Formats: sequence, structure tokens, C-alpha cells
Amino acid sequence: MKRRFVLAAVPLILLALTGAARKPVPRRAPPPPVPAAPLGDLVRVTMVTELGPIELELDHAHAPLTVENFVRYVDARRFDGMTFYRAMRLAWGEQPNGLVQAGLQGDPRKLFKPVAHEPTTQTGLSHKAGALSMARLAPGTATADFSIMLSDLTGLDADPKSDNAELQAGYAVFGRVVSGMDVARKIWDAPRSETKGEGVMKGQLLDPPVKVLTVRRAP
Repeated sequence: MKRRFVLAAVPLILLALTGAARKPVPRRAPPPPVPAAPLGDLVRVTMVTELGPIELELDHAHAPLTVENFVRYVDARRFDGMTFYRAMRLAWGEQPNGLVQAGLQGDPRKLFKPVAHEPTTQTGLSHKAGALSMARLAPGTATADFSIMLSDLTGLDADPKSDNAELQAGYAVFGRVVSGMDVARKIWDAPRSETKGEGVMKGQLLDPPVKVLTVRRAP
């Protein structure tokens, strides 16, 4: 009887000893994130759309806050999958005359905090053909939507002589297209809905929107 008890107890003792000998393996901390490359005076970005690539040159030297905001979205890959959703076509003047607009359209899952407004009177930049300009409501509300000028639209520059606060502030230019204006023209020429949109946007919304596949810093 005693012998059976001893034999039966041996495996339990061994199990207890084995369990005591095991030590929890410490988990390795994940490696720190690779710091983003510092920004020079000019930052090249490649935006690949379903109609072709557009090469951007961001003017960090003159519009540092706006460029840093834009690059933050690029590095976080939050622009991947966005769309060009608007084509404003102006009927007067030499054609093409107007702009195309892209961005995240207020998607709260992807937005960072708004960027401070950098007026053209401060940056020295202007809404010339090919210019990149931040879309906004009031000054200081711009986040992740922007436009490409298809023509010179200098009326969007800040006008300190105006009595209108909106015109005084203007819109923030932060770079230009250096290659791919033919793609921007294709987007501008894409079909639009006659009924979608409200206010000034009615009749300007692309149907379907033009998808942006990737946006990356160029090497």
C-alpha cells in the first residue's frame, strides 16, 4: 500500500519540480520605429493614380508647416486609396481652366489635426498652373484635401487689400507638379455628375472618382 503511494507520488513531484524550474521567457520589445528621413528645402513625392503617375515637388523652404502636414499623411500611407473627386471647370479663358481636387474628404479615421494657415503673402508662392493648394473651410482648418491648378488662378492668392476676410487669407500653396500634368488633365476631363454635390460643388463631382493607388516620397 505504501509502495503504491510512493510510486504514484513520484511523477507528481517531478512535475512540480519541472514546473518550478521553468521561467517565463521575457518578450522582446518591438524595435523602435525607423525615423522618417529629414525634409530638405524641396521634397519630391510620387502620386500614382489609376490614370497614371503625377510627380510633386513640395516647397518646404517656403511653406514648411503645410509641407510637413502633407508629408505626414504620405509617410503614414493615409493617402493610399484616396480619390480625386472634384473637377472645377471654368468656361472662360484658355482651356483647360480650373482645378482638380483630391483628399480624404473629412474621414475622421485618417485625419490628423488641422495645419496652421500659411498665406501666399507669407510664402511668396502663387496659384499658377501646376501649383498645389490646400483645400479648407476657414483659415487654419486644412487637413488632407488639396487641389492642382490646371491654369493660373491667382485670385486664390491672399489679397491683403481686400475687405473680405476670406480673400485676405486666400489659400495656401505648398508646391507644384513637375511631371504628370497630362494625367491631371485626364482627371479634369473625366465624367462628372450633374446632380451630385451641394452649393459650388454641385456639378463638379467626378462620377466615378479617380482613385489614387499610392503616394510615396521619391528617392
